[in-house]
Amino acid sequence: MKENFKYIFDEATRILYKHYYGEITIKDISSSWDFAIANNLIPKETKGFILDYREASFDIDIREYGKIAEYYKKHLEIFKDQKIAIITRTSKDVIIPTLVESKDDGYTSKPFYTEDAALKWVLDLY
Repeated sequence: MKENFKYIFDEATRILYKHYYGEITIKDISSSWDFAIANNLIPKETKGFILDYREASFDIDIREYGKIAEYYKKHLEIFKDQKIAIITRTSKDVIIPTLVESKDDGYTSKPFYTEDAALKWVLDLY
């Protein structure tokens, strides 16, 4: 597995940040979550997730976006009732998170262009 991600847990907000780098595939997304789960990188007190793709871009066939939603649903022990904010930089890359949002079931996801907006949404500050 190529290391094109890193995790940072903010203890003050209890948000787990996941930063991605480079070209990202469906396999990268699922295997990096599998790695986090297997290595206990997701604290039980996690209040939400901010996935930062600003240093990355999606290399995903648009027809496969449902696999991301399926992954989250398959792992509701981690994602149930959680907010998952996805930050992208370009309109091309916001398409995948927007499509994933349409399949949310048991969790809530939403695309953003700024970290500030994502943080406010996850913390219910709107």
